[in-house]
Formats: sequence, C-alpha cells, structure tokens
Amino acid sequence: MKYQKIGNDIILYQKDFNLDETLDCGQAFRWKKIESDYDCTYKGFFLNENLTISQDNDRFIFHDTSEQDFLNKWVEYFDLNTDYSELKKIFSQDETLKKACEFAGGIRLLKQDFWECLISFIISQNNNIPRIKIIIERLCNHYGHFPTADELSGETVESLEYLKSGFRAKYIVDAVNKVASGEVNPEEIRKMSIDEARQKLISIKGVGAKVSECVLLFGMYRTEAFPIDVWIKRVLERYYPDGLPEYIKDYAGIAQQYLFHYIRNTEKQGS
Repeated sequence: MKYQKIGNDIILYQKDFNLDETLDCGQAFRWKKIESDYDCTYKGFFLNENLTISQDNDRFIFHDTSEQDFLNKWVEYFDLNTDYSELKKIFSQDETLKKACEFAGGIRLLKQDFWECLISFIISQNNNIPRIKIIIERLCNHYGHFPTADELSGETVESLEYLKSGFRAKYIVDAVNKVASGEVNPEEIRKMSIDEARQKLISIKGVGAKVSECVLLFGMYRTEAFPIDVWIKRVLERYYPDGLPEYIKDYAGIAQQYLFHYIRNTEKQGS
C-alpha cells in the first residue's frame, strides 16, 4: 500500500479499487456521491466518523484526514490490506467469475460495524437503496449520529413512526431489545461457527437468511457468508446448478459481490 500525506489530505495509490463500484453497490447506505472536479467524490460515515474521499484513476484523496485516522480506521474499513489482485486471480479460474471480475474489478468489501449493519439490513428488506438511505438518514438526524442499541432501548414501534419504515419498525425494536439485553452478543457471534452465527442472528424477528448473511459478511467480515437475493439466485441457477467452485468457499462472500454487480448490470444493459 503506497500513500503520502500532502497538507491535510492523505493520497493513496491503489489498484483494484473503485469508489462507484464499492460505495454504491448496496453494501453500505451512508455514502452520498457529490459534485467535484475528480472522477468521483463521496461523502459519508463509518462509526459516525465522517469522510470525504475522491478518486482520480488509481489515486484516492482522503480529504482532511490525519495519518493516524487513515491507518487506524480507513485502511481497515476499505479492506486495503487484502490483496484483491490475488483474490481475482483465484476467482478467475472460473469463467463466469472471470467475466465478473473483469466487469467490476474495483469492488472491495467494506468492513462495517456490526450494529449499524444489522439495523441497515433490517431496513433494507423489500426496499430500494434510495429509500433505505432516507430511512437511515432520518434515524441519524433524529439522534445526531447513528444510535447504539442502548440509546434506542426506549423506542417503541409507535415512537419510531418518524422513520416511516413501515413493518420494519417492529423488527428494529426486537433487534434493539435483543442486543441491548445481551441476548444477541456480537462478540460471542464472532467466535461461533458460521452455522451457529446464522442461527443466532435469525433469532431476531425479521432477520431471515439473506439479512443474516449480509450482517455476517459486511458487519463481521465473515467472508464465507454468501447472501442470496433474486440476482444471485439467478446466477446460481444459470451458472452454478451444482454449487459454487469449492476453491472459493472461504471467500464466497467477496466472490458474491463481483457476481451480484455483474449480473445485475449486464442484464439491465441487455448484455
């Protein structure tokens, strides 16, 4: 990883990274694309720490960022210590995955906070990305930040009406109660086998197979987790009727991101 500090900014030189593909693909919902003179610029949050980041080819500008914050927060968040070139080389032994990696080779997995990820994907159910972002923004505006489970512990379905989240409010309340009481403990889940972790998350009302996989993948970096939505179901039926190649098993969740982006976008384009 090559970077330098120039003034108040950190300049990162990084291949296998694209902001549009990473920040606008449905992994996280607190990033907004803003106008700039760069290829693209996003403004957003991780653990209520804000960041403005720009891309200019393989050059990334972390605006107004200290070297300490860059190394201690953002390197981890953007998974910059993982060799995605090597992962794509492994994935590309399979013809479909090879095409997917070539189509959107700049996707990286965001290593998010468990709690924020859990609530975000509960809100995501039967929802679209713009509306998910609006609901989460209402929640953050109400508290001035993304609230913890303890901060939300006094909320009820009725008191959450300002979110306009519909049926999802009762699921938010159940998640709050289970996490705040310790019934669902993220540190314990981290130590569980993947199957045990899935079952514990599914004990939260409204958390089904897809949401639990998303939380494990994005909120706990369990890269063997494999969320299945309508797009991935289509990929599996069309290209992998006998299952995914065994050699990608430990990184199936990262492979899923390439496949999801590939099938969703190429089919929309009629390719």
